[in-house]
Amino acid sequence: MAEQGKDNFRNTIGTLNEEGKRAWVFPKMPVGKFYEYRKIVSYFLLAILFAAPFIKINGHQFLMFNVLERRFNIFGLPFWPQDFYIFVIMMITGVVFVILFTVAFGRLFCGWVCPQTIFMEMVFRRIEYWIDGDRGKQIRLSKMPWNREKIVKRSLKWTVFFIISFLIANVFLAYLIGSDRLIRYIIDGPAQHASTLVSLIIFTGIFYFVFAWFREQVCIIVCPYGRLQGALLDNKSIVVAYDHKRGEKKEGRAKFKKNEDRQATGKGDCIDCFQCVHVCPTGIDIRNGTQLECINCTACIDACDSIMEAVDLPKGLIRYTSEENIEKKAPFTFTPRLKGYTIVLGILTAVLIGMLFLRNDVEADILRLPGQLYERKADNIISNVYTYKLVNKTNNEIANVRLRLLSHPGIITVVGHETFNVPPGGMAEGTLFIELDASALSGDKDKVVIGVFAGEDQIETTRSAFLGPRSFN
Repeated sequence: MAEQGKDNFRNTIGTLNEEGKRAWVFPKMPVGKFYEYRKIVSYFLLAILFAAPFIKINGHQFLMFNVLERRFNIFGLPFWPQDFYIFVIMMITGVVFVILFTVAFGRLFCGWVCPQTIFMEMVFRRIEYWIDGDRGKQIRLSKMPWNREKIVKRSLKWTVFFIISFLIANVFLAYLIGSDRLIRYIIDGPAQHASTLVSLIIFTGIFYFVFAWFREQVCIIVCPYGRLQGALLDNKSIVVAYDHKRGEKKEGRAKFKKNEDRQATGKGDCIDCFQCVHVCPTGIDIRNGTQLECINCTACIDACDSIMEAVDLPKGLIRYTSEENIEKKAPFTFTPRLKGYTIVLGILTAVLIGMLFLRNDVEADILRLPGQLYERKADNIISNVYTYKLVNKTNNEIANVRLRLLSHPGIITVVGHETFNVPPGGMAEGTLFIELDASALSGDKDKVVIGVFAGEDQIETTRSAFLGPRSFN
């Protein structure tokens, strides 16, 4: 690892050595109050992540993102391509929320909620501690020649990592294609679904690569959020920060000496033990200030607090605080910048809620059959042929559906049946004819309004074009 505590941290990342090669990070296992809180949050979120695709609400998967078929279930509510505008507003609202959260509390999401951090630190890293041991043992094992002990430990660890990656890939696939289909594929056997098996193996390989080798590089190199926070943070943002005023004082850091009065000597409270560096999962020294690599995981807070307690100094040398608080002891304030983001977020949230409440239970599309002109029939009747598609966005079947003309006197004839049913979360489609008297037309291309009725209740209205002759009087 590159030497920390010097100016080189501005020019290189902590996971590169002096030759520019990857310096493997061997973080010490965190122990402390915040780590216990993170474990509770992480395992709760993992339980939701693994259970969500298998939870059903009125027969619909709780969460599903079937991109291939463009079908989405969010909290048990089915969304279709026709609802894409709602999905866009939802995504914009989420982005603004992340921006607001980052401006106020920094990269807290990364350390506490991000799936990459949760899997890496609370699953794969803990397995590594169990098999390889803590930091010192891992370093020795890495330098050890390939003897029996190293082969056994590496084989066991990599096998467990692959199995977990395979399980994650299955859950990921359940979100994409649906849990019912995934279970059916498993029961049928891989031979009958070779293409799905190939996809599953690819996903497994990606997850294994990320968690077994790429690791913290995802947060440092790949994830754009680390760069985004640089543009969003200011000296009022609450982040994991080192209190350099207290830690350095006049004489700077110094090793701890028993029975020494550090206040009298002018030495800072930081005893230069490097525990905050050893425990960091991205290999940085938090004492250098806020850095791109910091994911606000609080491991350095727990490590520093334990050392401060051991040397009988006040805790909180590293803590959640702002640079302004360290410099001026200023409390957190709701700045005009935060107020602006909050107002924008409130407006977007109100628009999203309004769209969800105004969202129709049925989406009707009635379009003229491409390439077909009108047909003139007896008694001056003009006929057009259409295709219809009705999407049921509810969890209940819509029965006895019929179509009626609302704008013109005329007849709608649905091919095959007079009324039909639309299954829950499904759709009905087919062909229909609209017949109008030529005298009712105002031109060669009229707009007809069609009502969709369930029994006697009108549930949707749609419009379509009706072609007629240029001269018909």
